[in-house]
Amino acid sequence: MPENALPTASDNTQATHPRLAALVGTSPGFVRVLNRVPVVAACDVGVLILGETGTGKELVAQAVHYLSARAGQPFVAVNCGALPLELVESELFGHVRGAFTSAHDAQRGLVAQARGGTLFLDEVDSLPLVAQVKLLRFLQDKEYRPLGAARSEQADVRIIAASNLDLWPQVQAGRFRADLYYRLNVLALTLPALRERPEDLLPLAWHFCQRHARLLQRPVPELSAGACAAIEAYDWPGNVRELGHAVERGVLLAQGDQVQPEDLGLPGATRSGGAQAIVDENFHDAKARVVQQFESRYIEQLLQRHGGNVTRAAEACAKNRRAFFALMKKHGIDSRRFREDG
Repeated sequence: MPENALPTASDNTQATHPRLAALVGTSPGFVRVLNRVPVVAACDVGVLILGETGTGKELVAQAVHYLSARAGQPFVAVNCGALPLELVESELFGHVRGAFTSAHDAQRGLVAQARGGTLFLDEVDSLPLVAQVKLLRFLQDKEYRPLGAARSEQADVRIIAASNLDLWPQVQAGRFRADLYYRLNVLALTLPALRERPEDLLPLAWHFCQRHARLLQRPVPELSAGACAAIEAYDWPGNVRELGHAVERGVLLAQGDQVQPEDLGLPGATRSGGAQAIVDENFHDAKARVVQQFESRYIEQLLQRHGGNVTRAAEACAKNRRAFFALMKKHGIDSRRFREDG
């Protein structure tokens, strides 16, 4: 099934809210998703987020929640695939004391915990059919009944669901209810895989480098030319999550002020040309090429994040405005491309 049509901001518009700060990237497909997030957040209906494992579905769900009118209420996340089958209904809707053998005390479910806010159901395709029926009823009536309870309760909760599978084939195979699919899929966002965002690899790696160095309370190391080449050569089947773990490992293992390729712990590169290109150049040329690519993408990312405001972009990377302008001129970057007014 095709992704639902959504009203969108201009393709030249990048949302600049702080809640989107962790969503790094300037590739066209990714920017289109980010531009839709504020629009989706303003519509208090069901949302389905699709994308491979590690593409950032929960981060997008958080952004939708915190940009919405429910921002002051709880955001509760659960991985449906991690719930024991026999406890799914109890985890979602709670139970009263004595509802089953080990129910020694009453327990509030996740729906009750998220009252007034957002419940994020990751891997929603993992829900058994019985639980899907109960979830559908809740979505229709905002009512649920804890296990063993005599009366139903009400809760105003927005449901955001996510899956790393295309749910329509699951519906056709009878593994996912069609009525629940349509109820969840009022608005849809599909996150591209990292291999479809090659221009975002080095900006994301630098973002993680800064983040993990800060968390580890150590100086921020540079990514060596070889490390950059290894990052660009790898296919990233684990997507952004895998990249984050690799860079964290690199920051931990780096000797000196640079992360080297071996510090990342990556398997052999599989993207054609990536690993070979680096050994076909001398060190000076390879380093110059990678640094130039990084500078250009990093500057574009900053300008995109700050809506083309050069002063704010310069402050964000701790450079004075004149030096930042010089870098823009060096790479032929026009800040007007990133302004909301076009």
